Amino acid sequence: MAHFIRGKQVGTQRDFSAGLDPPLFAIDEVCPNPEADNSVNNLRQVIRYGINSQISSLAYDPVQSLIAAGTKETKFGGGQIYVFGQKRVTVTLKLTRKASVKTLQFCSDKLICVDTKNDISIFSLETARIVLTYTPPGAITLIVTDPVLDYALIGLQNGEIIAYDLDRQSLAPLRIPNFWRERNPRARLLPVIALAFHPRDIGSLLVGYSEGAIIFSFQQNKAVKFFHYQPSCGEPAGDTRLTQAIWHPTGTFILTGYDDSTFVIWDPKDGRQISARKLDIDVPSPTPASNRGTFATREPLYKMAWCAKENPDDTGILIAGGRLTAEHTTGLTFFDLGPTPVYATSSWQVLSDHFEKPKRQHLLPTPPNAQVVDFCLIPRKSPHYAGASDPIAVIVLLASGELVTLSFPSGHPINPINQLHVSLTFIHPFVDRIAMDYVDRTRWLGMVENRSRGPPLIKGGAEAKRSAMRYAHRNILQIAHADGTIRLWDGGHGDDLENEDMLQVDVARAIGRYENIDVSFMSMSGATGELAVGLKSGEVAIFRWGKNQDFGRDTSHRENFSFGLETIVDRAEPSLKEGLLPLTLLKQQQGSVTAIKISDVGFVCAGFERGSITVIDLRGPAVIYDGTVHDLNNQGSKRNSFRKNTSNQTQAGEEWPTTAEFGVMMADGEDYSSILLFVGTSGGRLVTFKLLPDASGRYSVKLAGISTLDSKVISCSPFGIDTGEPAEATQAVVSSLRSGAKINGVLVAVTSTGAHIFKPPSSKGAHKSWDNFVCHKARVVRYEAHTSALVGLFGDGTAKAFSVPGLKEIASVEVSRVLDMHKISEAIITPTGFVFGWSGPSELTVLNVWGSGQDLLVIPVMIVFPVNYFDRKSRTRSLDKLFNPEAMIPPRPTISNLQWISGTTYVAPADMDKLIGGPDRPPSKRMMAQMRDEEQAQRIAGRQNTGGSTSSRQQPAPQGEGYWAYMQRQIQERTENLGLAGDSMDKLEDNSQGWVNDVNKFVKDQKKAAVKGFITSKLGF
Repeated sequence: MAHFIRGKQVGTQRDFSAGLDPPLFAIDEVCPNPEADNSVNNLRQVIRYGINSQISSLAYDPVQSLIAAGTKETKFGGGQIYVFGQKRVTVTLKLTRKASVKTLQFCSDKLICVDTKNDISIFSLETARIVLTYTPPGAITLIVTDPVLDYALIGLQNGEIIAYDLDRQSLAPLRIPNFWRERNPRARLLPVIALAFHPRDIGSLLVGYSEGAIIFSFQQNKAVKFFHYQPSCGEPAGDTRLTQAIWHPTGTFILTGYDDSTFVIWDPKDGRQISARKLDIDVPSPTPASNRGTFATREPLYKMAWCAKENPDDTGILIAGGRLTAEHTTGLTFFDLGPTPVYATSSWQVLSDHFEKPKRQHLLPTPPNAQVVDFCLIPRKSPHYAGASDPIAVIVLLASGELVTLSFPSGHPINPINQLHVSLTFIHPFVDRIAMDYVDRTRWLGMVENRSRGPPLIKGGAEAKRSAMRYAHRNILQIAHADGTIRLWDGGHGDDLENEDMLQVDVARAIGRYENIDVSFMSMSGATGELAVGLKSGEVAIFRWGKNQDFGRDTSHRENFSFGLETIVDRAEPSLKEGLLPLTLLKQQQGSVTAIKISDVGFVCAGFERGSITVIDLRGPAVIYDGTVHDLNNQGSKRNSFRKNTSNQTQAGEEWPTTAEFGVMMADGEDYSSILLFVGTSGGRLVTFKLLPDASGRYSVKLAGISTLDSKVISCSPFGIDTGEPAEATQAVVSSLRSGAKINGVLVAVTSTGAHIFKPPSSKGAHKSWDNFVCHKARVVRYEAHTSALVGLFGDGTAKAFSVPGLKEIASVEVSRVLDMHKISEAIITPTGFVFGWSGPSELTVLNVWGSGQDLLVIPVMIVFPVNYFDRKSRTRSLDKLFNPEAMIPPRPTISNLQWISGTTYVAPADMDKLIGGPDRPPSKRMMAQMRDEEQAQRIAGRQNTGGSTSSRQQPAPQGEGYWAYMQRQIQERTENLGLAGDSMDKLEDNSQGWVNDVNKFVKDQKKAAVKGFITSKLGF
């Protein structure tokens, strides 16, 4: 009965939630391909952006142009594997049990994963499914594969190496023992530290143990060379442990790295040491007085890569780690060695100087105080040379889990927008704040940024076909990052995105500093595309779409203040030709920005921590109102209250704006509509302002009244009670005010403890209190045409729907299993019923309150699933395609002619099948498929060659040709072909007869010569 009374209190007998039954309020994760629900396997692709946990491993496939990222096991779930392609192509692969991903490697059409539970999982890129899981007889230390081999060599903790046949899905006969025990039988624990195939001679394997390295020959089945580093005089002997072992791109030299940051160059022919050194400090930094006398240690060598340019003899060494811990600069060290001296003609001193005096040594910088733990090179096209062939960029993994993309070898930062998947940008760097606004579809389609950028890094994969939902507006997400950048992109409705490019604004550059850049709130206009950004330091920056007049030039800023604002047009990024450019800056110095809203009609409202409220008219731009919440009590205005305020009046400095919204409606007691501004405060008050035009053509702001609610205001939703539509300040509605349009509306104000529906600024209306839970987010959302409901997210982990205006509870659904309740206050509810909420530290999940009612997928922690569980049961497998069968792996580099002449035995990849798999191993599936393709290509080529001689003689069929004419033409063509065949046979007979005559003539001549020789020898001539 209470909901009927509330409807009368609001002033309408209409129920705008009529027909909304509890089964309709069924939240499930958004599926971009609803048609997939009708498939046999009932597979659905849910929308999740970001990474569920900290990244632990990276891998890149230059043939398919895909990048894979593995994550660690956390409380938010087990480790996962994300495979990203171009644009929005993504596939999430789950492990069979909860574990962290330790190693990832691409091998042909497979992705191989080693996890912390000592399992090897093999995934098919073609089907995006797990193929099998294998647990070897021992602890895995590392794994190595080669694109042209169907084997994975597995290094174990006991120093042995086993081979797994990826094609036959079984263990291969080859087993390499711990050869270092032959050199040091007393050694107890000698795990395999490094494995690397010879870049040109695949029959040689470099094996690194904790005490040294060896070269293993598959053909001889023994270790042919040993490499043991002995420290020089003055250094402790026996303390250095090997951590890295890699080949020179041509196999001419070997590099080994040790835990004391020393790396040694060896000659693999005779095993001699050429050079041993540590990283040099280019410019010694002065030691602060406070740090004098402290002991500076060196970082261990986390990873090393011997990179090559297009010419494999022009090389350089990229090193992560090995720097002094006292250094303030961090990053990757690159030794540019230049062209390698010719080994056969160079002296020992020339070879030593080549490594001890590199052509250039420089740092590829990373953010300060960020430790580099791993990196992934991005080669241009070749998967060989250990993935270090002519790299164009390098993706650096920091200890915090963030990513940094740098150009190679210059080390310049690469902007990840439109280069990497949007999910990777969530940790590039971390996200500080998110916001979402409803932007007009036509406006968004025209917002295509023109920015200077390099060639695309990720080009593989193909997006699945999705339904085309031509919504009038788009869900545009604004993602604020820790480096002061904001990236904007279409979050979608689970449909096919028409404009999936990303936009970026540099807030740090716009305000003129690069420190203390913390974005607190953002708002975007759905009609104009203008963006307002509020910072915790108190500034408000406004951006507008336009063309950069200073494109390509880094100009100095010229201060220009007018109407309380600073013009910052000259602070646009030099690389941005067209996009969101800085317009104006407000420096209020009233504490952190606590609320901000930009309207579609050119007004901006910003609230500050010290209670200040500022309204900006972008037509100037100019500040048209500047006041505080505390000053409003002293103004003669209408103040109303829903219930008696039992607490004392809010003390100065303890109340600040929490939300702002623009609307158009008739205020209480008036018979005309006007632009209204609603500002809710932390003290539970709702302030209503009128924006009225004055004689000068500008607008003025006038206080209309104050309503006292029960607690902190979290949302305001203007609502038209005659039409059931939102009473927002749109351009069409504001323009209709000139013709005297009247909008009869109410305001739905939601606080943390209740909901209120009333006609502002009066307090008369309906009210409902929440029972024993707190509301964190709420909004009026629409269902289909003219049906609406109030949807909120509550502290008890549920999402609830209430009728409008009766505020009767329709349904309640639990969302705590999917959304992170610690960040539930940062969730976003869209006007159409989509919920964007955090499900992890860097993962955003899209839910739909008007879903199908299917249970959200929740994976228990301790249950072990069969390998095909996610193929049969999961509704989360992506429908995007990863594997391109037309992208062929280039031939593997081979030994040079000089090496072959010098006695090096060439071992082909086909020979490795017998050396590793044994003599009885049948041809692999890949070899059989390759043979079929070659035979088919030969047949096609033969048919083309055969038909080429006759195709030119065939006349095209004339238009309107009848059946009998067609038959007559076919008989004539066949007769001509038979005549050509007869001519060919006649020519063959003539050629054969001529050949026989030539043979007879040759035999007669030989007989005559023999007789003549016999006679002359008898006569003594």
